[in-house]
Amino acid sequence: MIALYYLPSPNGRKVSIALEEMGLAYQIRPVNIFENEAKTPEYLEICPNGRIPALVVEPEAGEVIKIFESGAILQYLGRISGQFYPTACEAKRAWVDAWVFWQMSALGPMSGQLTWFKRAAKKPGRDQAETSLAIHRYTKETKRLYGVLEHQLQGRDFICDEYSIADMACWPWVEQYGSYVGDLANFPAVYAWHARVAARPAVRRAMKLGVDQIKVPAEFTD
Repeated sequence: MIALYYLPSPNGRKVSIALEEMGLAYQIRPVNIFENEAKTPEYLEICPNGRIPALVVEPEAGEVIKIFESGAILQYLGRISGQFYPTACEAKRAWVDAWVFWQMSALGPMSGQLTWFKRAAKKPGRDQAETSLAIHRYTKETKRLYGVLEHQLQGRDFICDEYSIADMACWPWVEQYGSYVGDLANFPAVYAWHARVAARPAVRRAMKLGVDQIKVPAEFTD
């Protein structure tokens, strides 16, 4: 049995998209980070970093598997399902890994920092000069990363030619925060890719997951 510890956020949705695309049976275990549920001793045994998502797999026989960090989870699911993660060609698998790590180390963190400072700018008492400088810095870097993705998607339907966990890793961040780089149409290949992935039935199902179980404050969804 696969248990997904989850919040409907970009990192959580990467994994729910993968599970839906791969047709794997799973249950969600909502983790309300807004009520510090990710900081309980029980949850920290699963995810020492105190974030979501996390995965626990209890096989019929053998050791219980615990995984945190969404990129590691995507790789694991790709391995066990044999889907959306090349197994026969080391070069293709390494290329998918590179783009998953690019999202984990660049697109996600930079978008996340930009998001944090945009929210902080709305709060009374913030140092507006400091906040404006941070917004400028992270907007510039996030736009650069969209340029990297735009270049990669030139002439391709998906990031690594075939739909893969790399697309699942990147798409939720573009879906939720793509407006922070301005009009997404300024990146036509990214725009077309975003629409292409959004139309997939498994993605549509995953986007609905958990929204009726955890109320995410409006300030975290803009």
